[in-house]
Amino acid sequence: QVQLVESGGGLVQAGGSLRLSCAASGGTLNFRNVGWSRQAPGKEREFVASVSRSADLKYADSVLGRFTISRDNAKNSVYLQMTSLKPEDTAIYYCAASGAFRTDFTSWGQGTQVTVSS
Repeated sequence: QVQLVESGGGLVQAGGSLRLSCAASGGTLNFRNVGWSRQAPGKEREFVASVSRSADLKYADSVLGRFTISRDNAKNSVYLQMTSLKPEDTAIYYCAASGAFRTDFTSWGQGTQVTVSS
C-alpha cells in the first residue's frame, strides 16, 4: 500500500473554489486507480470522483460539471479542483488509491476538511 496525505481543505463561501491535493509516498501511483470520496457529518462516505490508471474519469452526479479530478504521475499526486461549491459539499474529503493493477481502493488518506458556508 501507498501512504496518502491530503491538503488544501478549508473554509470557503458558497460559489467559491478550492483545490485539494493528495501526495503519495511509499510507492508509485502510475499503475493504480486513484480517486476521492467524502463523508459529511452523520452520513456515510460517498464516492466523488476517480481517474483510472488508463485515465478514464468518473464523477458522482452531484459534482459532475463542478469538480475536476486530475493526476500527475511525475509528481505522484492526485488533485480535485472544486468550483461552484455548495453548502452540501461540506465534508471530510479522502484520497484513495488501488493496488497496482488492481481495481478496488485499498489505501486511504487521513482526510481534509472542506466547509462551505452559505
